Amino acid sequence: MSTPTTARKAAPQAPLQPSAPKSNSMFNQPIAVWAIAFASIIAFMGLGLVDPILPMMKDQLHASDSQLTLLFTSYNAVMAVAMLITGVISSRLGIKRMLLAGIVLIAVFSALAGSAGDVMEIVWLRAGWGLGNAFFVATALSAIVSLSRVGVGKSIILFEVAVGLGISVGPLLGGELGAISWRSPFYGVAGLMVLAFCLILFMMPKAKASTVVTPIKKKASLLDPFRALKHRALLIFGISAALYNFGFFTLLVYAALVLGHLHHVDVHGLGYVFLGWGLLLAFTSVVTAPKLQKRYGTVKSMCVQLLLFAVTLFVMGYWTTDKTVIIAMVILAGAFLGNNNTLITTAVMNAAPVERPTASAAYSFLRFIGGALAPYYAVKFAEWFDVHAPFYIGGGFVVLAVIVIWLNRKHLKHVDEAEAH
Repeated sequence: MSTPTTARKAAPQAPLQPSAPKSNSMFNQPIAVWAIAFASIIAFMGLGLVDPILPMMKDQLHASDSQLTLLFTSYNAVMAVAMLITGVISSRLGIKRMLLAGIVLIAVFSALAGSAGDVMEIVWLRAGWGLGNAFFVATALSAIVSLSRVGVGKSIILFEVAVGLGISVGPLLGGELGAISWRSPFYGVAGLMVLAFCLILFMMPKAKASTVVTPIKKKASLLDPFRALKHRALLIFGISAALYNFGFFTLLVYAALVLGHLHHVDVHGLGYVFLGWGLLLAFTSVVTAPKLQKRYGTVKSMCVQLLLFAVTLFVMGYWTTDKTVIIAMVILAGAFLGNNNTLITTAVMNAAPVERPTASAAYSFLRFIGGALAPYYAVKFAEWFDVHAPFYIGGGFVVLAVIVIWLNRKHLKHVDEAEAH
């Protein structure tokens, strides 16, 4: 008796079917999502913005390589620690005000860095920039997922596209504006963040107008990220991310120093090299990563992509004195990193039964520890051993990340099941 009745009640839904393809498109998003995505592009410019101007800053500010790497160490270290408090602050401010606060901090500290007089002053200001980025990054992904008209997977891909574009445009902006002055890229980011602030302010709905803008249902605690790491899958992904980020930032920072100092690539050339790297990263994160995940599964695909990335680092280690090889491997590495970034971000969102902002904060805390240590120690490895060593050691850390994931793969299989569901 109940089956026919259910069928009759469901029948009126049939006319809705023709619109399904449109609603399932990743690009069918409300304007608020596009505003957050644009702001994400600008925020992530900070990762690669400094790369092309490192040689110029070394010459004009009389800075050592170790001091230059601290620009990345302070940025990532503060981001890592700040991730632990973003949940508490977000639960009180709401996501919209959290995003705006992060944008303001990025704009202010970027502008101040452009006015600094020595490299150590910029190191401290980059720490403030990292705080702003932590506020923004910790909430941007959950905001996009909450406001999106499509599923979690496609929302993550859209976020990764924004990240990839930001990482790719950063070096280009740094190279072009850096040709004017090493200060110009910092001022450029500050100006763009003002635009992002206006977009978020006027295009993102207020908390009282839509409950999805503040998805956190209870007041967060400082202990929440640590409690989240009790879930083995989330802990494994965090540890593996810290390890492969060691290789990631070895590529991002040490390769730029090698190209600038050893091979005399100018500021424009460095900008274009890392533009190619970032564009390939953005392309694979949206086009090939979902296909790999669907066909081979998340864990297997991650392991293969990380091993391929490790190979590029080993090749760079062997042919460090060959400019063509270094440039080719830097760009090629973008493909493997783009695939892996989307795969691991999707996995983290499904790794543990905790709120997404908490999972993101816990994972990012571990991830950025690797990003904080790698730039400084890459230069130290070159001083202690030779110019080839940082690439070999960075590749070794990436291989170790694969070992950690593969040995714990039985604890991670639910990630693919959740994604399929």
